Amino acid sequence: MSLITFAIFLLLIFSSYLCAFELDDEIITIQKAFEEIKDISGSFIQRSTLKDLKRTDIYKGRFYIKGEKFKWEYLGDRPQTVYVLEDKIIIYLKNDKQAFVSSVDSSPYRKSPLVLLKGLKDIKDDFHISKKDKTLVLKPKKTFDNVSRIEIILTQEKFPIKYLKIVDNLSNIIELDLRDIKINTGIKDKTFEFKPPEDVSLIKQ
Repeated sequence: MSLITFAIFLLLIFSSYLCAFELDDEIITIQKAFEEIKDISGSFIQRSTLKDLKRTDIYKGRFYIKGEKFKWEYLGDRPQTVYVLEDKIIIYLKNDKQAFVSSVDSSPYRKSPLVLLKGLKDIKDDFHISKKDKTLVLKPKKTFDNVSRIEIILTQEKFPIKYLKIVDNLSNIIELDLRDIKINTGIKDKTFEFKPPEDVSLIKQ
């Protein structure tokens, strides 16, 4: 083996170890952030792309998370609010004056990227993790609600995730840009209470 070849070999080994250490640091950063977060709120832009229909829909809104409780509000011409509580999900369609109530296990909203955020606290246990450029690529170790992979872009802010991309087994894509993040502000429990107006129909699914 020539000196040049040996030097390249050493460089490749060193680079692989460096990447491994860097990846471990980023995983620790994510897990530590989730351990320290009691509540979190912010705004989002969601892009949902359906491969077969060749269509991308864009939504904007706000979200609130506290423990096992989630609430996110889609704004715009057809506003809706989604509540994820311990055992049920409520989808309130303001314009239609309807609210759909279902169990967490049976609702497709359990796959929402905001809900999946909570699962990242156990990131190393649940996913095979690699890095591509500045993006972490997570592939579930077990079958995970038809999710093929999750891609994450990190930031140096207190909440380390600024972008989340979920690709399912049919190549449909949900992208989520998180903005104006605030953590541990003491979100009140009443934020997650759903008190429908009298003219709203409750539909159990």
